Amino acid sequence: TLATGAHPSHHGMVGNLWFDRETGVVTYNVEDSRYRLLSAGADVDEDAEIDPTQRAANTEGRSPAAILVSTFSDELRSSNGGRSKAIGVSVKDRGAITLAGHAGTAYWFSKAGSEFVTSNYYLEQYPEWVNAWNLKQLPQRYANTAWELSNDPGSYLFGASDDREWETDVAGFGRVFPHAYGDGTSPYFTTWLTLSPAGDELVLDFARAAVTGEKLGQSGHTDFLAVSFSSTDYVGHVFGPSSLEAEENILRLDRTLAELFRFVDEQVGLEHTLIVLSADHGGPDSPGYLNSLKIPAGYIDPEAWDREAAIERIKNRFGIEGKLIEQYAHPYLYLSSEVTGNSGIDRNALEAAIVNELSKFEGVSLAVSSAALREGDVPDTALYRSVLNNFHSKRSGDIYIVFEPNWFINDFDGLTVAATHGSPWQYDTYVPIVFAGAGLEPKTIDRRVFTTDIAPTLSAYLRIKPPSGAQGNVLREVLD
Repeated sequence: TLATGAHPSHHGMVGNLWFDRETGVVTYNVEDSRYRLLSAGADVDEDAEIDPTQRAANTEGRSPAAILVSTFSDELRSSNGGRSKAIGVSVKDRGAITLAGHAGTAYWFSKAGSEFVTSNYYLEQYPEWVNAWNLKQLPQRYANTAWELSNDPGSYLFGASDDREWETDVAGFGRVFPHAYGDGTSPYFTTWLTLSPAGDELVLDFARAAVTGEKLGQSGHTDFLAVSFSSTDYVGHVFGPSSLEAEENILRLDRTLAELFRFVDEQVGLEHTLIVLSADHGGPDSPGYLNSLKIPAGYIDPEAWDREAAIERIKNRFGIEGKLIEQYAHPYLYLSSEVTGNSGIDRNALEAAIVNELSKFEGVSLAVSSAALREGDVPDTALYRSVLNNFHSKRSGDIYIVFEPNWFINDFDGLTVAATHGSPWQYDTYVPIVFAGAGLEPKTIDRRVFTTDIAPTLSAYLRIKPPSGAQGNVLREVLD
């Protein structure tokens, strides 16, 4: 959405994962078997990978092919015959690929290979500056060190709350400071780096190498550097937003951003640079923290639901034999091919019956059938509009499930997390949007704006076409 100015209903990326009805398997949104990684041994290590969406990929190949509309970087490069350069950098493959778009070049950190990689969708071989960076083996500088607090614990908001029972100890990384990285030989070493400010620091160092290696900002044409600092996401999942780890991570991220801006100012000049800062999502707090303040919240355990009885009632009513449900890929429930391929079943009535049963389960606020979404047969409220914005007829499931505010599933294929995101509630969509540099005068805007506004605003700023599916508005304050 940041890259396209469009909602998932238009750009097609309805989640990190979705169930592909044609192949019959769950698909990771940037996987593509046609394009191999340029580095051998850089694929996901299934034994050590904790990111369930990356682990679900069926191939090591990666590309932006699943993005169904153009991105800002696509329009920038096509506006001048490809003279502009567009580089995306992130710890996560999906973070770099979506921002680089179809026409840019994406680089991401391979935890298995302990280096930054790309696929042959983008390049046939690495530029020399990439090889030089990887040869430095900078991740190893964290071996035999630890993630420690920058200041005295008493100076932090959560300084007295270092060890919370809902925090996750990932493979021995611990729940209290200092978090030791070990001697660098553990299969989880690079994972631990990404669960801390070290992940963003590696991204920063690689981004600096990209600026100098690609000579960004030196050609007379506008270049685009998109940097996704994703350790904040991992820290939030593992320790929770209101944790000492999250507080320390934000402090360190602030310093990382300051160093990036200092470097760009030195190389290009901030007066020649437009900075945009935002996020792809917000998130709820950990239920344990909210409960301590008497705020209702909790984890949802679908295993505790009386699912079998509900399924039997539906199967008996509609004469269904065999499997009813194929897959749940958040936030969608997918019906089995045995059901969807049976022309004798009234699909609209079946989906309505499932919605009725789901609505009885603890923690479910809303369930909406794809038939209702496809036909627009839903109330015109903010919540339903958010659900519609995510619905893509070819990729979305048969039932969209919305959990109660501050309630969510926290079991990711065996990894229990403190908090997660992916709902239409306000906390998941409340993010900063900051434009700075390039001579902009400081302002604070208190009207409601949207992340879909960023790409159209950048396009208007450069007087180029907006991305093909863009739905947002131009933020006039940036242009005036």
